[in-house]
Amino acid sequence: MDFNAFEVVRLSAGHVASVTSLWRESMSAALGILPVNSFESQSYYLQNILPKDYEVWVVIETMTSNPVAFMANSETEVSQLYVAPGYQRQGVGSHLIKKAKERSKGILSLRTFEVNQRAQVFYQAHGFIAHSGSSDNEENLPDLQFVWNRSC
Repeated sequence: MDFNAFEVVRLSAGHVASVTSLWRESMSAALGILPVNSFESQSYYLQNILPKDYEVWVVIETMTSNPVAFMANSETEVSQLYVAPGYQRQGVGSHLIKKAKERSKGILSLRTFEVNQRAQVFYQAHGFIAHSGSSDNEENLPDLQFVWNRSC
């Protein structure tokens, strides 16, 4: 990732619409289904629900001021991590995972859908170990839990 081309900032009200759009686009591309929630509902969740329990970070492309990725994480969990399809495989997601690890208590967990093979390969490349998951999500799709432990 070229650190001159991007900056990582906290989510602000001005980012919500464009981050919601990239979230929906990235998720649809990864899962092959349309979003189950409305744009408005997802925007509300991003702006009002996620920040109660997670730090929400946005990667901004400095030349365009456009958000290209976002992550919601706590000291123990990565709740959301999405990179716009045109910016994947450029180190943006890796930079966010590194940031989450640095801010963690030494253990992080996250979930990704079984159908999202690229995400599974990505998380495994970053030291996360796959464990069984469930289908207890709004999409009703099977998922896997991934865990990273600094001491392993």
